[in-house]
Amino acid sequence: MRTFHVAFTGDFLDTQGASAYGDIHLDLLDRAPHVRYSFLMDQAPRADDFGYWDHLYSLEVTPKHIAEADGLVVLRPWVKRSAFSRGAPRLVAIGRSGAGYDKIDVAACTEHDVALFNAPHALNHSTASTALLFMLALAKRLFAQDRITRQARWDLQAAVMGSEIEGKTLGIVGLGHSGRELARLVAPFSMRILAYSPHADPAEAQRLGVRLAALGEIMAESDFVSIHARLTESTRLLIGGRQLSLMKPTAFLVNIARGEIVDQAALVECLRERRIAGAGLDVFAVEPLPVDDPLITLDNVILTPHWSPATTDIWKATGREMSEGMLRAALGEVPENVVNGEVLSHSGFIAKLARFAENRSSA
Repeated sequence: MRTFHVAFTGDFLDTQGASAYGDIHLDLLDRAPHVRYSFLMDQAPRADDFGYWDHLYSLEVTPKHIAEADGLVVLRPWVKRSAFSRGAPRLVAIGRSGAGYDKIDVAACTEHDVALFNAPHALNHSTASTALLFMLALAKRLFAQDRITRQARWDLQAAVMGSEIEGKTLGIVGLGHSGRELARLVAPFSMRILAYSPHADPAEAQRLGVRLAALGEIMAESDFVSIHARLTESTRLLIGGRQLSLMKPTAFLVNIARGEIVDQAALVECLRERRIAGAGLDVFAVEPLPVDDPLITLDNVILTPHWSPATTDIWKATGREMSEGMLRAALGEVPENVVNGEVLSHSGFIAKLARFAENRSSA
């Protein structure tokens, strides 16, 4: 029997050293005699480290972390090329606990014979339902109505009157898993749905009742623009000042994808000058969002901390996918949902994975 060591990044923990967000299905690993796991404690929060949360999204995996693990499960930290500066003779697989993997250097993983897998489907519904939540809250002016109620300003009812999403036009930027799920969720609202998605399947779009269109058309015609694209070099700052200027003054922008897809400074000016009606943002150009960021002062934007889709149900689902992927690797088998499929034919990866085939007899 060959022991397979799984390392979890320390941001999975709270200041007491327990799982911060609930069940991540470590019980699956506990039941495997050939698997042991630990957490990267130098990345974990400490009660006396008051600056930890300011640097939460700048944590990095180091060569030392790579050297000590056969499998690595990553929540927020970066996995840059520098993490592989001493090679990766042991590391077989990295699991990204979520769908996005823009903070992981995929090419470096492949070059060092490491398979990267993610949980591409676990967050589909929760991401789409978060977008729908933003759409409804913005249209109904939920936060403004909450505010005047707390202030006992019932005389301002007329000033915070909302609108419906029924029959309006929805523009989806990125008709991938969560974008398609949003199209399914809004079906009862009889919305006209447009989508900008260069790689979308036209037949699938038609089946969903979605018309594929150019980005400019979507920005100009939509009452709601919801961003679901992956962050790549081609989507970075995809929504800039020119695109925002095309939007109707009554339209809303929703971003639950990645903050870098939108020119945040341009969006701030657009919101400040009331050139669009409002926005709902779960992601930002800099995270955590600085306390002095101008977005915080605006009353026509809803802000959440890059966490709204991460419900307790989804946390369990992604945890299960990570544990199951590592269990497969610990048996010398390829995890599901490998992002860098070309690595599977590399002789170095095949040899590293094969070391653990003997564990199948104890499984």
